[in-house]
Amino acid sequence: MLPSACKLRNTYAITPNAPFYQKTFGLSMCLESWHEKGLDRGTDLNKLFGFDQPGFHKVDQLGWCEAAFCPLFETRHIEYRDENHEVVQDSAGRHLLVFKGRLQGFMPEYLDHPVKDMKSWVEKVKWRLDPAAPGRFDSLEKRMAEAQLAEREGLMIQQNLIGGYMYLRSLIGPEPLLYAFYDIPDLIHDCMQSWFNLADAVIARHQQYVTIDEIFLAEDICYNHGALISPDTMKEFLLPYYQQLIANLKGRQLEAARHLYVQVDTDGLAGPVIDIYREAIGMDAMSPFEVASGCDVVAVAQQYPDLVISGGIDKRVLAQDLTAIDKHLDYILPYMHKRGGYIPTCDHGVPPEVPLENYLHYRKRCLEYN
Repeated sequence: MLPSACKLRNTYAITPNAPFYQKTFGLSMCLESWHEKGLDRGTDLNKLFGFDQPGFHKVDQLGWCEAAFCPLFETRHIEYRDENHEVVQDSAGRHLLVFKGRLQGFMPEYLDHPVKDMKSWVEKVKWRLDPAAPGRFDSLEKRMAEAQLAEREGLMIQQNLIGGYMYLRSLIGPEPLLYAFYDIPDLIHDCMQSWFNLADAVIARHQQYVTIDEIFLAEDICYNHGALISPDTMKEFLLPYYQQLIANLKGRQLEAARHLYVQVDTDGLAGPVIDIYREAIGMDAMSPFEVASGCDVVAVAQQYPDLVISGGIDKRVLAQDLTAIDKHLDYILPYMHKRGGYIPTCDHGVPPEVPLENYLHYRKRCLEYN
């Protein structure tokens, strides 16, 4: 078994005092700033920051922040708003207000989403989620050969997919979705049935080759005061589809005795949904515990000793002085190392305001627990 895989598996087993699995996360926002200030673009970041080689292998193909459309929407220019801004359609069919000629590296303004009613859903979107869409499995054999090699090396096989709330939000939009739950529930269920059909079909194909160690849902269902929808709404529109998907997955495993971990990723104040996911779908792991929204990984670890935790390092503190960073890390790292089951990462993307020397200091402190 590769050393990185062993470290990750010890983390998932919540082994007290085990070395931290050192994982890269959220560097895309700050790298350009560091390059401009002198960091060589050819630098091996894994070596510089002490990140482990991957302990998992992703099999993907089911979206993350957007649905796994096949074919994608055409990315195209729609109009210029002024000399600096334009409106574009992205590959998920949304209309975005962006800086002229740029789609990445900042948060766009979302102006429109493709699903407004049953007609627009059926005509524009639903057929793009057909599991049998031409081209959907073109790379399957190559991807599965890579996954089988990773499995032989002991890496955890991770099935990533867009979660139901994130999926619905990308189709309908954050505010219109909240009305749609009440006004057009049949549309929401039809959207979720298509989500389930695609996910179940793709995962079933993957399971012909490998045993899945973890199903990882990109959910983003929380904001700074808790969940964006009520527990009752979750129970009606999301959880039954998750439960059936996980039951089907477990029933198809090549190695039936292997534990299937369930992880949920959500920004915002995650505490109010932890019990819901644990009770409904057996959630084993959660990330990234955004501190600005009130998340405290030490408190969560104390309340849920069997929960694998990633994140919880305050990105804002990393922009302060080294004394503040040490105080923050001294609160988190010793306890989480003693407890086990923790992967130290920033609680979201590292902002450009974080100096490289501060990030290096943070990484040095994490590596003390190797």
